[in-house]
Amino acid sequence: MKRVARVLGLLAVFLLLAAWPVLAQENETPAAETPTGYIFRWLNFAIVFLGIAYAAVKWGGPYFRAQAEEISGKIAEGARAREAAERQKKDIEQKLAGLDDEINRIREEGKRDQQEETKRLHDLARSEAERIEREAQTEIEAAGRAANQELKVHAARLAVERAEALLRKEMTPQAEAGLFRAFVAELDRSVN
Repeated sequence: MKRVARVLGLLAVFLLLAAWPVLAQENETPAAETPTGYIFRWLNFAIVFLGIAYAAVKWGGPYFRAQAEEISGKIAEGARAREAAERQKKDIEQKLAGLDDEINRIREEGKRDQQEETKRLHDLARSEAERIEREAQTEIEAAGRAANQELKVHAARLAVERAEALLRKEMTPQAEAGLFRAFVAELDRSVN
């Protein structure tokens, strides 16, 4: 930035020097119309032009070269960035191209997993139903045995009650006395 200001300052000075003779001749007579005046004008123009050209080459050349190098560096950097972006774009396009296949693969896996889970749950429900049926069958058998046992007990009680009723009916005082004597005789024999 300082270099640009310096170049512009020198350019302004040279322009002022170039304009000075014109400003100085403004009040004079048209002596510049003579051949000597034309020569001095061209000579003045050449001196100012050479001074400006020298200043432009001396101070402007490195500045413009630096600017050109900076611009070419930025262009090269932009080209590298563009190439990197194109590579990245190709990678993304390849991934997107494979995305449909990946989605289909995931769907198939999901269907397979769902079928396996359905089968597992179905098998689990079947085995649970079989277990419940076995337990129910066992309980039914146990209840049948208990009912059978209860029936036997009830039948025995009824038989005892019936036998008791028959005995009371058939038991007379003579039969009682005969039974008592037989009992006592049996006791005597067992004591001896």
